[in-house]
Amino acid sequence: MNDTNTPTLKRSLSLKYVVFFGLAFMAPTTLFSTYGVAADITNGMVATAYLVALIVMLFTAYSYTQMVKAFPNAGAAYTFTQKSLNPHVGFLVGWTIILDYVFSPMISALLLGIAMKAYFPSIPIWIWIILFIIIVTIINILGITVAAKFNTALLVLQFCTLTLFVVFSIKGLLNGQGAGTLLSIFPFIDSNVEASNFMSVIPILCFSFLGFDAVTTLSEETKNPRKNLPRAIYLVTIIGGVYYIIGSYFLQLIWPEYQSFNNPEAAYMEIAMFIGGNLLTSYVLAEGIMAGFSSAVASGASASRVLYAMGREGVLPTKIFGYLSPKYRTPVFNIIIIGAIALSSLFLSLTTAVSLINFGALFAFTMVNISVIALYFFRKKQRSIMGTIRYFIIPLIGALLTGSIMVMLDIHSLMLGGSWLTLGFLYLLYLTKMFRQPPPELSFEEAN
Repeated sequence: MNDTNTPTLKRSLSLKYVVFFGLAFMAPTTLFSTYGVAADITNGMVATAYLVALIVMLFTAYSYTQMVKAFPNAGAAYTFTQKSLNPHVGFLVGWTIILDYVFSPMISALLLGIAMKAYFPSIPIWIWIILFIIIVTIINILGITVAAKFNTALLVLQFCTLTLFVVFSIKGLLNGQGAGTLLSIFPFIDSNVEASNFMSVIPILCFSFLGFDAVTTLSEETKNPRKNLPRAIYLVTIIGGVYYIIGSYFLQLIWPEYQSFNNPEAAYMEIAMFIGGNLLTSYVLAEGIMAGFSSAVASGASASRVLYAMGREGVLPTKIFGYLSPKYRTPVFNIIIIGAIALSSLFLSLTTAVSLINFGALFAFTMVNISVIALYFFRKKQRSIMGTIRYFIIPLIGALLTGSIMVMLDIHSLMLGGSWLTLGFLYLLYLTKMFRQPPPELSFEEAN
């Protein structure tokens, strides 16, 4: 039994806040910042690309719901694979998933620094980055409830952004701008698109759905996790997917000539100015900064919980990574470490960070799909007709989809991700004394 004087994570989050947390992690308004590049690659079929990505992610979301019912613990994909496949495999999955969460705040910090530098060119970018990281770190230290409420407020602004874009787009379309119609299949179909180009953008868009994975790291802070977390996983995936599809549909209709953007990376700003003038453009810029805060708080909180799960087991030094603040009941040291890593945004390029994140996410997704088969179909022998469909065919499709997408990553992503995975394997050899002993096992006393 746990020592009654030992602080534990507090179950304080309702379904609503868990869903908001996952959506905040996704930062739905990233749709706008990636739209121009995605439109160029897909010949304007961004809505279709998001639909494909949503279908792919729903298979993996299904597997996450099955695993979280069995293991409602803070380790997420790390715990799922550790208990279903093998402790060594679990360690490697945890090692790679750290990439997603730990580097996400760094990306947010870098993007915010770039935006603020454009607003205030006389102020050095490092000042904005450091200030951003300090604020995010303090919010996460104060507790998950504070972080959840903070993210909820900022998430509302992100949905307001979509609403404004749609309203201004409808107004423009009714006045003859763009395609001049509200209903069209043009954003979904283009006979000139090349299949290879279209599929190459799917890995980037799948990363936009990472929020459904993030909510599973809050298992020990969610009320009734076996019931609420599966619901949250589906809601986050579907709501995010609908947001992306609606947004890309109207972006394409209001500006059909996607090849004419002056700068594809800032295409949404051109569209905002076109349909809403300075008012909409200023709002989008300000909201983009807020979305950076929201995503960084959510990803930082998730990363600290994954590190805490590994530290509690002794996979990472327990005194540091397994420590909880008695006052705030948050993994304070982990949050500070993540903040320090985010400072690498002062030196590391955005391309490098995104490459690492894509590899880590898809590797973890593939292994969680396989975990469902190992746990339910083989270990629990759920082999009836329905059992075979639910616990073999569906997760197998999910594993094949995410595995094939991972292989489609660019060589830069594969090399960096592979190097990180190799480093983790070497550390695992050291930790287990060349596999002569297993990694420490997770205790389920708190969860039960």
